[in-house]
Amino acid sequence: MGTGKRGLITAAVTVVCAVTVLAVPGTAFASPDPSPAPTTAPNLTLPPSHSKDLEEVRKKLDTLYHDAAVATDAYNAAEEQAKTQSAELVELAKKIVKGREKLAELKDRAGAAARSQYRSGGLPDEAQLLLSDDPGEFLDGAGRVIQGQRATKGLLGEMTRTQQDLEQYAKDASAQWQKLEVNRKAKAEAQKKIEKQIAAAEKLESQLEKEEKERLAQLQEQAAQQAQNAWLDTGVLDDIKGEATAQGQKAVRYATAQIGKPYVWGAEGPASFDCSGLTSQAWADAGVAIPRTSQEQWRQLKRVAVTDMRPGDLIIYFDDASHVAMYVGDGKMVHAPRPGRTVTLAGAGSMPILGVVRPGA
Repeated sequence: MGTGKRGLITAAVTVVCAVTVLAVPGTAFASPDPSPAPTTAPNLTLPPSHSKDLEEVRKKLDTLYHDAAVATDAYNAAEEQAKTQSAELVELAKKIVKGREKLAELKDRAGAAARSQYRSGGLPDEAQLLLSDDPGEFLDGAGRVIQGQRATKGLLGEMTRTQQDLEQYAKDASAQWQKLEVNRKAKAEAQKKIEKQIAAAEKLESQLEKEEKERLAQLQEQAAQQAQNAWLDTGVLDDIKGEATAQGQKAVRYATAQIGKPYVWGAEGPASFDCSGLTSQAWADAGVAIPRTSQEQWRQLKRVAVTDMRPGDLIIYFDDASHVAMYVGDGKMVHAPRPGRTVTLAGAGSMPILGVVRPGA
């Protein structure tokens, strides 16, 4: 086996091994269009118990969980890209294996043709004509030799093209592998950021007494209700009269059926969800494929005015599109809020709305 052939086989094995590694759960890759980096975590040390400002604590927690959501969106986007790149690697591996088999077959055919030509072409054509008892038979044979030579030339050309294809496949596989390796490191870093932000939030909450935790929960609910009331006071609900399509109704049924299931970052069901995992799976159940992350849902799906919103539409929150929920009607939405919470119904205006997008036709 030649050096070039061994190299191509090695490339094929490398690709297959790479795909195998990619298939392992938890393998991490990063998005080529990274989301904004989480902001610097605030000071987590609480003042003495008698002077704790729970409103300040609430704001700190909101910041920490928001930054965790940003990192989660980047992680999820990278996961989707990894799936696409893995599929491309699988196809390259198949092409390399098939190309190697084709090249071996062409070499066998070319070798057989060369041996046949050697056996019949040992003498010049003039000598064969003089020694032949039947000039017609000689001419027939000469024609077959010419055809054989042409066929051999065609085989050699096909071999060259196949060899070139294999070399290109190997280059593509190598480039793809390098890209995935870079992404793996970047995504691992994103995972660390998520875990760091969540751990910081949990540490902050753990410093609170039971009564303070209860009061904090009340403050959080009050803040959400105040935002919802302000949104409703604009009269926006009077203008929202859109009716859900059949697909939208099905997506809403799926999403609301998940109420009570825990939020887990990176999860897309069936036992747990993050915010975009819930919305993407709800629409998948309705037969419509949409992007996996809130940022890509905002970027790729059709945008509609809030006043044109109808059940099944997706509400994108915050300036960086780091959260998404599904509108269910009557000024409410269903969403997976954040770590430590469960899928729930809430006011559609309880967080800053960036805009609304519509899956499907």
